[in-house]
Amino acid sequence: MAIRLYQFAISHYSEKVRWALDFKGLSYQAVNLLPGQHVATIRKVTRSKHTSVPVLDHDGEIVQGSAAILDYLDASFPDQPLIPPDPDLQNQVLAWQQRLDDAAGPAVRTYCYHYLLQRPKAVIPMLTAGTPFYNRFLLGLLFSKVDETMRNWMKINAKTAESARQTIDHLLTELAEVYQRQPYLVGDRFSRADLTAAALLAPIFQPPQYPVPWPRPARLPAELRTQLADWETRSEGLVRLYRDHR
Repeated sequence: MAIRLYQFAISHYSEKVRWALDFKGLSYQAVNLLPGQHVATIRKVTRSKHTSVPVLDHDGEIVQGSAAILDYLDASFPDQPLIPPDPDLQNQVLAWQQRLDDAAGPAVRTYCYHYLLQRPKAVIPMLTAGTPFYNRFLLGLLFSKVDETMRNWMKINAKTAESARQTIDHLLTELAEVYQRQPYLVGDRFSRADLTAAALLAPIFQPPQYPVPWPRPARLPAELRTQLADWETRSEGLVRLYRDHR
């Protein structure tokens, strides 16, 4: 059995899949790609025009997208399930996952990159993590174009960053209230709902288990640094999930 995960090391959607693979005790090879240059590789692997990561290759079975990959892993490797057997609980888990994929993932990406892209020396090592060392020099030379491309592609600007901040704020408040009442979002055990919440919001609280460390706080823009500190208390339930299950 051979499993390959095509990913950006920095990607919080890739973190969802890494966590699921590790939780199930599955060995895999991570293939770290450089944003932009990944397009040719992903098109070759998927034979599709869609170039998003993560992409899982399990003995030639290709699955693209974190939610689809988690479906595939639970179906193919039922030990250590990430979804409960009860249909009602399944629906609740999948509803949380869908909501977080649609809201938390893009909001965290938009908000964080709006500020991190203002610090090329800090963000370039994050974008090139796990790839050959020369990519740092290449990205440094092309950074103004990379900055423009990423902002255009993901619609990142001051207005969208503020909207993303509000989305994150509301989600963290809601999640904190749930985790104060109960250990898990759904039922009495860890599920992909909890995994998705913690993985997609991980850049906000920067757990040590995340493979790409953030720059030192002093290297972050002041507004981002202040906001992260404000969210710290509301992230405690997510920190616990990383500590107990990652």
